[in-house]
Amino acid sequence: MSRIGNRTLTLPSNVTLTVDGNIVTVKGPKGELSTELNKHITVEVNENEVVVKRDNDNFKNFHGTANANIKNMIIGVSDGFEKKLEAVGVGYRFALKGNQLVVTAGYSHPVEVNIPEGIKLEVPSNTELFVRGTDKQLVGEFAANVRKIRQPEPYKGKGIRYANEYIIRKVGKKAA
Repeated sequence: MSRIGNRTLTLPSNVTLTVDGNIVTVKGPKGELSTELNKHITVEVNENEVVVKRDNDNFKNFHGTANANIKNMIIGVSDGFEKKLEAVGVGYRFALKGNQLVVTAGYSHPVEVNIPEGIKLEVPSNTELFVRGTDKQLVGEFAANVRKIRQPEPYKGKGIRYANEYIIRKVGKKAA
């Protein structure tokens, strides 16, 4: 029995959910998201409650995933998602240039990353970066790709990291 799949989702007052065959569309104040579900998964909308059901037990894995994806879409169009990144190191910084993010992270050249549609970036200081958007997967993937430019190293902790990330530090060389 899927506990995640069987939970009932509640829709906020400013969010609408429509089902057209196996395509679920969620509209809210921050935008619109849609996804295609497995044909053996059905979604029922009763006033402000959403119930996800499956045909039989062969589709348990799709049942929980569909429920979680719909919940993330509802949160995304009503509140949105956010990841905060920090650049730690001498000369490490972020800058916005048009539709590109310019990352200076200790290489001989600055790294330019194209900003995908649906992502909004904010650089309050040159070492902080806020990645915001309605699609949880897109926000997380973009933040992970920026972090991958220079991952934190374990000796000095230099690199690009998430805001609350704890870096396990190693002891360096010891004097004799």
